[in-house]
Amino acid sequence: MSCLGVLFSIDGSEAEKLKKMERGNIVEYIQEEIEEVYFNEKQEQTAELDKAWDAIHRAFCESELLFQHGEQPFSFVILDGEILYGDMEDEDDYIVSYKNAEQVKSVSEALKNLSESEFREKYFKIDEAKYEYPLSEEDFEYSWGWLSNTFEFWHNAAKNNLSVIFTVDQ
Repeated sequence: MSCLGVLFSIDGSEAEKLKKMERGNIVEYIQEEIEEVYFNEKQEQTAELDKAWDAIHRAFCESELLFQHGEQPFSFVILDGEILYGDMEDEDDYIVSYKNAEQVKSVSEALKNLSESEFREKYFKIDEAKYEYPLSEEDFEYSWGWLSNTFEFWHNAAKNNLSVIFTVDQ
């Protein structure tokens, strides 16, 4: 599996459709409907995180890769929010977490005020044993680069009163 994280900003009708959908249909819908459309027609509503999502989440969430854990609103950048798929034993192949429009606004505000030096401090506090990857300047730059590339995405989603889903295949 590739473990590539992606953020999509979605409108209220798309959010309601996802939230009402049977869990077993969510991943297929995202892959066939959302990814297909957003990667081709709505790139401004898409933000890729590559594999940096892991370090970003751990930096904001006390080294843990857990749902509903960490410093809000930063924890909403990746895993925190309503888990639509991925929190059950038989759902270990994919994660989908949903952030409502109010959470998106709080993330946008927090990221607007986040400096590289503040993120550096959070990154270098990650427990390497939990991360299972050595902390380094190179990995920090990689993580900060992907995170900072999402700032405009979060701002636009907040400005347009959109929700956000984070997806990753495992």
